[in-house]
Amino acid sequence: MERKRILTGDRPTGKLHLGHYVGSLVNRVRLQDQYECFFLIADLHMLTTRPSREDIERIMDNARDMVLDYLAVGIDPAKSTIYLQSAVHEVYELNLIFEMLVTVPRLSRLPSLKEMARAADLTEMPFGLLGYPVLQAADILMPRAHLVPVGKDNEAHVEITREIARRFNRMYGDVFPIPEAMIGDVPTLVGIDGKAKMSKSLNNAIFLSDDAATVRKKVFRMYTDPNRIRADIPGRVEGNPVFIYHDIFNPNKAEVEDLKERYRQGRVGDVEVKEKLAIALNNFLDPIRERRAEIAAQAGLVEEVIYEGTLRAREEAKETLMLAKKAMGLTGVWNRISRRAERARKRREKSATAS
Repeated sequence: MERKRILTGDRPTGKLHLGHYVGSLVNRVRLQDQYECFFLIADLHMLTTRPSREDIERIMDNARDMVLDYLAVGIDPAKSTIYLQSAVHEVYELNLIFEMLVTVPRLSRLPSLKEMARAADLTEMPFGLLGYPVLQAADILMPRAHLVPVGKDNEAHVEITREIARRFNRMYGDVFPIPEAMIGDVPTLVGIDGKAKMSKSLNNAIFLSDDAATVRKKVFRMYTDPNRIRADIPGRVEGNPVFIYHDIFNPNKAEVEDLKERYRQGRVGDVEVKEKLAIALNNFLDPIRERRAEIAAQAGLVEEVIYEGTLRAREEAKETLMLAKKAMGLTGVWNRISRRAERARKRREKSATAS
């Protein structure tokens, strides 16, 4: 029996951080032996909020950094297809077809689009940003994916894909599976500022490629309990970013519980709590950084991974688009025109020869 498929990806805006890891990357690595995986470098999506020539010129370097992170955390290009979205032209056609299957009011109800516009300092909603979830549907349905590992903020977008797939199948016949969203064990990782989710644009991220000194420096900038002005004042553990990170990244659970207990009693300072978190994070990141350095030292390897993956994705996209257009009857229109035009051309040639 053929394996089911996964599709997910990231916009090439730079290096990936711990939020990406817990939100999606860890699931990608875990599932790549069970599923046929497609991971896209979503450069077309980047254009919705970063369309400048300067941003486009940075795509190559950003994509390379991102794929380095993919490989460093354990995504295996022998098991997974990593590809450049803009080089798979069939996605453009699928996007156009799917635009006819969803309404503007439905897209306008997605709060994530308004948040993206605000984050990009856009005073008005570009048409492309409004259609962001439709292009995501084209991405997901291009390999006919069954599962989509995403962060919590993209769950509603996967629901749009499900609606589009159902409507297409209802109108034209069963071509697409109805994909399921898979949310990570940590749906949203708060940034080191304790105010919003971890994000490159908010300058509150710890990157997978940060060196040990940088990680320690960022940990010591972390938000804790604002009411605890001295170490002997009992502190709040619940919702405290430092302890959220300890729970996720510190494998020494006895140490974590001891720190929590002493923090609640006012018997430990932030310095010790943060020092032990910095050690835990660096122990977690050390093997990732080592693998990243080894891969980066192999000139052209990342580009080869993207190139080979894109060729593979193109073949899959051709098949999917053919199935969709055949189900719709679009291929029949062109075929009939072609046949009639060819017959007319031959009649003219025969008439000219006879005369």
